[in-house]
Amino acid sequence: MTRLITLWRARPWLTSAFLAACGLALFFAVRLTVQTVYWANHQDEPVRPWMTVGYIARSWDLDAREIDRLAGLPLPETKGRPQPLSEIAADRGVPVADIIDAVEAAIDTLRAQDAVPGAVQGLGE
Repeated sequence: MTRLITLWRARPWLTSAFLAACGLALFFAVRLTVQTVYWANHQDEPVRPWMTVGYIARSWDLDAREIDRLAGLPLPETKGRPQPLSEIAADRGVPVADIIDAVEAAIDTLRAQDAVPGAVQGLGE
């Protein structure tokens, strides 16, 4: 600790920059660790009304745009922010279970495409 104080007195700007860099590195290391642990424990989560398509895509390791396309959902830019499935259902005036069924069908389709070796997406459309 006395060495840090000595450095501070000799070079306050350099010491401050070093401590700020250490703090920033620690912040990003903690953030990476938290996100890694969270997503490792939330793989293939059952689809629920509070979820957004982006969350579902990340949980199932799929492309969110493909889920939108296959399920017939609006693009994320429609309202300028991600919409939970319950809000999409309310906007359409349909039960949220219908939206969840469409998303689950899209997930099944995308997983089936991933399971077929050598399958090329986008052909036959």
